[in-house]
Order: sequence, then structure tokens, then C-alpha cells
Amino acid sequence: MRITTLCLALLTLTAANPSAADIDGVVEHPLISRYPGQEIRWQEIDNNRPYRIPTGPVTGYRTIGDWVDTTGRVTRTFYALEGERTASEVFQNYQQSLQAQEFEVYGARFDATRGGTDFGSRSWLNVYLNENPLNQPGEAATQAAGTSTQGGAGAIVARKQRAAGDVYVVINVEQHAERYVGTLIDIVEVQATEVGLVAIDPEAIGRDIEDKGRVVLTGIVFEYDRAELKAESDAALASITSYLEAHPSECFFVVGHTDGKGTFAYNRKLSADRAQSVVDALSSRGTDSKRLIAQGIGPLAPVFSNNTDAGRAHNRRVELVQRLDCGG
Repeated sequence: MRITTLCLALLTLTAANPSAADIDGVVEHPLISRYPGQEIRWQEIDNNRPYRIPTGPVTGYRTIGDWVDTTGRVTRTFYALEGERTASEVFQNYQQSLQAQEFEVYGARFDATRGGTDFGSRSWLNVYLNENPLNQPGEAATQAAGTSTQGGAGAIVARKQRAAGDVYVVINVEQHAERYVGTLIDIVEVQATEVGLVAIDPEAIGRDIEDKGRVVLTGIVFEYDRAELKAESDAALASITSYLEAHPSECFFVVGHTDGKGTFAYNRKLSADRAQSVVDALSSRGTDSKRLIAQGIGPLAPVFSNNTDAGRAHNRRVELVQRLDCGG
């Protein structure tokens, strides 16, 4: 999709560009820049708040069928825009901004009528706010209050994976009156789980293999700077074995990865040795070793930047990658 000149202008703004008309004490989140001319009229910030992210349409009376339930730092900010700009323009600008930042979009819809039960409709918004109520009084309450002068509205729900943890964004834009556009932006930051503490299960392995052709084998843990598996890897190895037993006709590459610290030659060998250790462990549990080929590619395919401890921890991993040449 072509990014408009207005969207490019917005992306050059920074969150440290407050309006003189903002209410006192607000701390604008740096993740998303405001639309030019918007003023912050309400905000609440909570740490460790349970939150429900809606990812589907209304499916019944006061019911949305699909949710992501999570807990994190929640920043809720309400912006008012007075003037000639319309809710449709504001909506499109935020949608393009999220696309430019490579967010995964669960849903994005703008409707001039606000009727029905589709994603972003009045019914949808009411269910969303009922599950995630506004805990402080203020102008944000206009988002949930219909008026005779209101026009179209839309919603965007998106997620971005980060080394520090996933972040979810829910944006609701409403033409509340002819010259008044309200925008409620909820940002939910989920703290990352320490890498290796949670073992993958057979169902998750199958889902990722089907969708992506590969799966990160979380729960596989090695001795520091060595290829020996730690005892806490047993639960993950059991899950992988269960999946392989249930899919006897499938075969895989077992691919080792390292972070970017150290020489390429050293990391390439370490990643290959770790991949082979996983193959050997699975073979000792009954998997035919001919179905598995160990490969190590060192630091060549990071999933996050190697500039942070969290990023390096995610980059040190072993993956199961689907092979189509099972006879080769």
C-alpha cells in the first residue's frame, strides 16, 4: 500500500512533541506518534494489568468470539482533534503507520455507518470497553457515548514482537461530531518470558510447522558456551519426540543458531554441535536419525538485534525446519 505524504510526515514526528493543550502530567508513549493537531485529553497507565485483546468480530449478544488474554503495562491515551480533518483520514494514517512499522494486524476496519457487529462497530467497541473498562473519569468516556451528530468510526488491533516482549496496540477512532474526532489508543506491553523456561508442546510444534515450516524449540537449554544439553531440556525433548512419533512420515533439519558475539567460525561450529546434540538426544528416545539432519548456521539468521541481552538470548536457539526430501 502506498504511504501518503501525510503519513510520511506523521512518521517523522516524535512522541516528545507535546501539544500545549495537553492535560497536565501526561507521558506520551514513544511507540506511536500522534496525528498532527491532536491533543491529549485523558490518560491512564497501569503496570501488570490483566487485559483482553479482541481479535475478531461480535459473535453474539455482548460477545466477541476471539480474544488474546494477557497481562502487561497498559498505557491508554485519548486524543481529541478539532477541525476539518475526518475520522477516516486519522484512521488511515494510523493504519499506514503500523504497516510501516511492520506490525502484525489482527483486524482493521472503518465504517461510515457504525452499525452491525463487524470488527470496529459500535457493538464491538462496547464489548471491548466492557472487558477493559476506563478506570478514570474524563473525556475518553465520549468514545463509549453515542450522539446524534456522530459519524463513522473504525478500529485497528495489531501486535509486534520484540526481544523485550510483545506489544499490542488497539486503536479506536470516532467521528464524534462534525468537527471533533476522538481517538483512544491502548498500548499493552507484555514482559518477555525468560528464554528456555517454558517447554514447547506437541500442539504448538504442529501449528508452527504447518503455518511457518519451522518451529523454535523453546525449552532446549545448553551448558554455557558448550553443546551439552542441560537436564531441564528433558520436557522439551519429550514433547518433540511425541510430535515426531505422531508424524512418522515427516523429516526435518535441526538447525542451531547463536548470537553475534565471538568469531563466525567459532559460532558456526558451536551451533552445529548443539544441533547434533539435539539429534542425538532425539535418536536415543527412539526417533530414526535418518529423519533428522543437523545443521549449524551460527549468527546468520538473528530474530532480534544482537545489541541487547534480550535480543541475544532469543538468537541463541535451535529450530526444527521442515524437509521435503525425506529420502535424500
